[in-house]
Amino acid sequence: MVKNYPNPYAVIIGLDSIQGLQAARILSDRKVPIIGVAGNLDLYFCSTRVCEEILQVDTGTDQLIELLVELGPKLQQKAVLLPCQEKSVLMVSRERAQLAPWYHINLPAHELVKRLLDKVSFYAYAQSEGFPISQTCFLASRMDAENATRTLNYPAVLKPTYRSQEWVSHSQQKAFKIGSAEELVTMYERHHRFASQMVAQEWIEGPDSNLYSCICYFDKNHLPVVTFTDKKIRQWLPLVGHSSLGEECRNDHIREVALRLFRSLNYRGLGQMEFKRDERNGKYFIVETNIGRPTGRAAIAEAGGVELHYTMYCDALGWPLPENREQKYTGVKWIHFLRDLRSSAYYYKKGELSLSEWRRSISGRKVDAVFSWKDPLPFLNAVKAAIPVFLSEGRRDDGDG
Repeated sequence: MVKNYPNPYAVIIGLDSIQGLQAARILSDRKVPIIGVAGNLDLYFCSTRVCEEILQVDTGTDQLIELLVELGPKLQQKAVLLPCQEKSVLMVSRERAQLAPWYHINLPAHELVKRLLDKVSFYAYAQSEGFPISQTCFLASRMDAENATRTLNYPAVLKPTYRSQEWVSHSQQKAFKIGSAEELVTMYERHHRFASQMVAQEWIEGPDSNLYSCICYFDKNHLPVVTFTDKKIRQWLPLVGHSSLGEECRNDHIREVALRLFRSLNYRGLGQMEFKRDERNGKYFIVETNIGRPTGRAAIAEAGGVELHYTMYCDALGWPLPENREQKYTGVKWIHFLRDLRSSAYYYKKGELSLSEWRRSISGRKVDAVFSWKDPLPFLNAVKAAIPVFLSEGRRDDGDG
């Protein structure tokens, strides 16, 4: 089914994700032909019509590499490879020499990929270089967890060093907020078997809206040719979940810290660093970093007039970079409408969000993570999938009074 187009294909690995769907749509709008690769074709993302073809394979195993090797010789031009999930970033990075004859790969050196994807090695590097992270303990055993209870202040947060497929199958949560020493040991015992190691950190006080991000792209010469700063307004699950509403903002401080850290590593490719401002002292702490892939909220850059994804595509091909690479701070927003409904309902029931505040929060120019007039089927299928969830939550809320 592969055709000969003027522009080389972009192969989107992880089409069955928010970031995969958004990347496919954005590049398709730039006349880039798209081949999607997905682990689950039944998910609503895969009902998009922007792909020339969608291939199914387990994107976290060697089956992905086998598929790409089989596809490669059929391509008329060398394609740009865009992994959209951590597991596929690691797979592609590890096998880049095998894939190089047929694909352009925008990743830093493999050893650096491994270091940045693993929270233990990343936080250890950040600590050693003086970058701002909260008090951190690394847990490889119950004894480590018990020792951590004597040094950490509470509340704390517990999370895996790497969200493997086993972890994702076990829990959709990125992290757990911990209220006491006893709870830390209990939660470690309950979840450690799904992660090679875990990280416990002092909780940074503040609401979801204290979470800021710097999205960037570093070219082949390790220069930051795109940067974009934004912040969360709400997320689901609250406090430890995924963004549901975000807004462009100017924050030169986090931008400087993120660029300084990435530069210190001779970084290349897509990157994102998330910070949280501590409500108690106004200081910013690094929460996590995402590398080698677009994140769920990365499409806010495109909505703000910054061509993040297309810059990556052009740089991979050695083409001149697009002109629209400078952030203009127009206040554009990004929303995952269905996810934000749940988050908004949660805060409304707690008395922390009024209807007028909700209307103001979603007003203005924005891009939806799933909805598109030109490509409506993913949103319609997402609504269909969400109805049973909303109904079950409504019944539970009624029963609980």
